[in-house]
Amino acid sequence: MTTPPFVPGLELSRRFYSEAVRPLLDEAVPGIAHSAARLGSGSEVLGFDTARSADHEWGPRLQLLLHPQDVTRHGPTIKKLLSARLPKTFHGYPTHFAATAEADIRIMQATDGPVHHRVDITDAGTWFTEQLGFDPGQDITALDWLATPTQRLAEVTAGAVFHDGLGRLAPARAHLAWYPHDIWLHLLACQWQRIAREEAFVGRCGEVGDELGSAVVAGRLVRDLMRLCLLMDRRYPPYGKWLGSAFARTPQADALTPVLTASLAATDWHTREHHLARAYETVAAAHNRLGLTDPVDPTTRPYHSRPFQVLHAERFAAALTARITDPAVRTLPPTGTVDQFIDSTDALSEPQWARSVIRATTHAPEP
Repeated sequence: MTTPPFVPGLELSRRFYSEAVRPLLDEAVPGIAHSAARLGSGSEVLGFDTARSADHEWGPRLQLLLHPQDVTRHGPTIKKLLSARLPKTFHGYPTHFAATAEADIRIMQATDGPVHHRVDITDAGTWFTEQLGFDPGQDITALDWLATPTQRLAEVTAGAVFHDGLGRLAPARAHLAWYPHDIWLHLLACQWQRIAREEAFVGRCGEVGDELGSAVVAGRLVRDLMRLCLLMDRRYPPYGKWLGSAFARTPQADALTPVLTASLAATDWHTREHHLARAYETVAAAHNRLGLTDPVDPTTRPYHSRPFQVLHAERFAAALTARITDPAVRTLPPTGTVDQFIDSTDALSEPQWARSVIRATTHAPEP
């Protein structure tokens, strides 16, 4: 099979809906209220897909959302019709998704039989709850915000909506576009606090001859600074594969990328610490430009009586916490969202696990 010219996945899915899916839907159930979008997992949703992405879970696919009663009444009929009548290929790409050895992974593959398509038919409430652990059509609580990994929020608020006949997607995505102000301040404070906990260890590890340990700590701090810049820029930090790509779009990236790269490339802790100090001061100055707090001195200084150059990032955490007006948010533990203190992909992929962890750390009552 000849590989067709690459088309960004969102554009491919947009055309697939308008040219192939919508006509068959109108034929099956004329006038049925529905919404259609390409949201959720997939590099194309965040706009980072390339030709390489086509090797799995990429292609002409979308979510088709119906009223709950219509999912029951018409869903099987629509699914069967699409399976029988969708073109075998669309703009050169197979519409059939074959199973692989990994149960939850499918790939585009030519077929002479019925099409196992990726038009996922469900209702909005079910889809949002499966993705996030809650339905944003209801009140969004502090637990909802804290228990949802930023990757999941990015997947739901990015992507593209092709049609919103149900009127559910636009308001839900607007509600999820960014954190409430006090929650945002809290998460910024938690991210500064993460940096405060480890910024002295680059020097301390190096002082005892552990350059490898020093480099590992520096890598963690670089990652935390990148995520902090994204939070400051009101962008949901994606998971590791796309963190650098997303960071490159922030206002701080041009100044910080060479410094962070130099820190990671350093082979001795003095050089590593020198570059990190410059990075701290750059991010601290960016914090002051936001005007969220009174200005905080952005210069680095020794770590108490020890000869390690640090920012004392806890000063920024304290300044942000002082500006939180909601007492319930102000008294939250300094851990933040679930993915600010848990780094397991498996744990973060299960919304109910994440919600259980946040209930435990915040002492939130069971539903």
